[in-house]
Amino acid sequence: MGERRKTFRAIEVADGTDGRWASYARSRWPAADGWLNEDGRTADGAKRARELFETHMPELVPVLDRLAGQLHRPGGAVFLTHAALRPFFSGCTQTAGQGALLRNYDFGPDDCEGTIVSSRFLRPVIGMQEAGWGLLDGMNDAGLAVSLTFGGRTVHGPGFAVLIVLRYLLETCDTVDQAVRRLRTIPVNVPQNITLVDPEQAVTLYVGPDIPMTVAPESCAANHQQAPVPQEQERFSRTQERLAAIRMSGVHDVAAMLRPPLYQFEYDEGLGTLYTARYQPAEGRVTYYWPGEHWEQSFDAFTTDSRTVTIGGGH
Repeated sequence: MGERRKTFRAIEVADGTDGRWASYARSRWPAADGWLNEDGRTADGAKRARELFETHMPELVPVLDRLAGQLHRPGGAVFLTHAALRPFFSGCTQTAGQGALLRNYDFGPDDCEGTIVSSRFLRPVIGMQEAGWGLLDGMNDAGLAVSLTFGGRTVHGPGFAVLIVLRYLLETCDTVDQAVRRLRTIPVNVPQNITLVDPEQAVTLYVGPDIPMTVAPESCAANHQQAPVPQEQERFSRTQERLAAIRMSGVHDVAAMLRPPLYQFEYDEGLGTLYTARYQPAEGRVTYYWPGEHWEQSFDAFTTDSRTVTIGGGH
């Protein structure tokens, strides 16, 4: 339960043509290369990944090519499709409503990129980046925000890492309804819970390689897609306890996110809370919170900087 320090940074990459994105992405190698699965390291696997991307995310193909052309790294193009990445399993709790989205991201401190990115690939987007240009959560200039939590089942199948799916939804959709329609046809490789909010509505969706997209009973999620949760899983993740807590606290209670049971300390197991984010997408504003500290970013006033913060303390 001891305190730890982690550095978060904020970068502006515009449309990806001026070298800022490429310079940062290249600095992430060889760690980024470790995301590729074995199939993605073969010519046939790379071809399948490209075809899947062209089929399901055609609007982003020019951006993919623009970014991949600057990487100058073997496997860079297939890595950016996110259609040949190894699965990852995390924690997280999130809720949305009244035009806002509130979430805790729980993962291993050394395995989270911790980079807030402002981009204009197809449109203005701000979000917490992972794996090159994927997103853990984010918002766009139309007032749409989205975030993810792991769905709780360790099955894996063909499809995209959810990180690029969140990027795609924000780049191409204005509303929750548009995002829901697009998401119905996109294969996702691991069970995930995706929460969306715009000024009019909020929804959580269950997706995965072994289930059809399903609308959750309410616009909040922890790390399960069906109840009851097996006792062993609940002891490890406390997913039902956290869902009950966030249901009671609601989208305005940041303080509840910074204390147990929503704030988690299991960093060695990859389940410690790394940051809290509160998106107010209609205002173009997001605030990231840590114990005793916060950092606001917006489309009107995005600040490039870095901050080293305390996690796992102050309770």
